[in-house]
Amino acid sequence: MERGETMKKRGALVIAHGSSKSEWVAMVDDAVERVDLEVPVAVGFLEMVEGRGIPDAIRSLEEQGVEEIVAVPLFVSSGSGHIAEIARMLGVEPPHPVEADVPPIEFNARVRFCRPMDDHPFIARILTERAKELSADPQDEWVLLVGHGNETPVLRKEWERAMDRLAGQIQRAGGFAGVSSATFHPDNLRERAEDLARDYRLLVVPLFLSEGYFTRKVIPSRLEGIPYVYSGHTYLPHPLVSEWITTSVREALEEQPVA
Repeated sequence: MERGETMKKRGALVIAHGSSKSEWVAMVDDAVERVDLEVPVAVGFLEMVEGRGIPDAIRSLEEQGVEEIVAVPLFVSSGSGHIAEIARMLGVEPPHPVEADVPPIEFNARVRFCRPMDDHPFIARILTERAKELSADPQDEWVLLVGHGNETPVLRKEWERAMDRLAGQIQRAGGFAGVSSATFHPDNLRERAEDLARDYRLLVVPLFLSEGYFTRKVIPSRLEGIPYVYSGHTYLPHPLVSEWITTSVREALEEQPVA
């Protein structure tokens, strides 16, 4: 009984960037609806979704009696500049000392802030599947992971660290000739793709939560004239995204409550 009462006082807040496209929002909602948790769960968007901002989601949780919130940023990388923004809004210390000129949200619940997706094994499994969808003979193929990246040195290192670890996991699981990465910031995608396409069948896999402008327009335009194989398929829709959310929250709930 005591455990049940404690669990009722805790809840999960899934934070996504947001989009003006209703199908993007629906895809996030669908992933969150599939999580398997025994606590209240709400979705808050950083921007572009009217009436469903982070303050709205927190209010919804507090109205359900939640006193401790496990906040899960549904973002590809800890190298996103939005992570510091979100941390400041929630009144917790950002993982990196970068500028985030946003006011804190006023609320009463305590917050436990989780890591973004980064190089989690579930994410590596998604990307391995995406690469295998494009593959014909792995030994003659090179997988190029393409992420947004960041020009700020400390955030750039976060992107590179996670992408390197993802590359290692995909290499071991898929048996490809090689796996490496490129970004838009700094913009090294075309140079790296040209070098690889000379010697390998090049498979390009985007590191993006869902399809959109970058996956449909920017990547193809950067690679125009280079031979490569590409589907544009992203993390969503994939059931492992829901499992990642579930696991992130459960692991946080198993830790000692925030003082």
